[in-house]
Amino acid sequence: MVRKTKAEAEQTRREIIDAARCVFHECGVSRTSLEKIARVAGVTRGAVYWHFENKAELFFAMREDSLAVLDEVDAYLDSPDLPNPLDGIEQSLLAFFRIIDGRSEVRQVFEIMTLRCEYVDEFAQVLQEVNKPCMDFLAKLIRSYQRAADKGYLRPGLDPEGAAYDTLSFTAGLFNNWLSSQPGDLLRLKVPDMIRQHLLLRRP
Repeated sequence: MVRKTKAEAEQTRREIIDAARCVFHECGVSRTSLEKIARVAGVTRGAVYWHFENKAELFFAMREDSLAVLDEVDAYLDSPDLPNPLDGIEQSLLAFFRIIDGRSEVRQVFEIMTLRCEYVDEFAQVLQEVNKPCMDFLAKLIRSYQRAADKGYLRPGLDPEGAAYDTLSFTAGLFNNWLSSQPGDLLRLKVPDMIRQHLLLRRP
């Protein structure tokens, strides 16, 4: 058998990940086998196992693509162009929903993690890792709200940590409602206004 070059091996790995995303999204993670992913990717089952030890490892590789999006969103929280930390929080939330709406592959990954994966059996230990970016975002929100309070941008009487937890819960609920709706639905159209209203309640 002809030995593949590093570039060819990486291309095969990429095709397996893309196939996994499509099959996970269509069938759900628990009802997806590595054999089915191999067929969609046009490779052998052995090729899948050469790149990934099991389905959970392949799931995490697929998930990595979505984490780069979070870096784009987080950049607003520390942007020097936004001296008011509340503006940074607002822009980060707007950017997240804008990206989810505009990038189908990223949207599929988030739909898989939220709606099409049962975190049981081999995935029982996966949930904590999946939630880690959410907890990281919470820590960044707390810092942003604390900076806003220190600079006098936060409404008097609001606790920065409590405001951060509230924003995280608001965002999670809004995201789940967004996923449950359809393109063009009123809820999706109102997301930017809802985010601005959420932050407006925190301003003096």
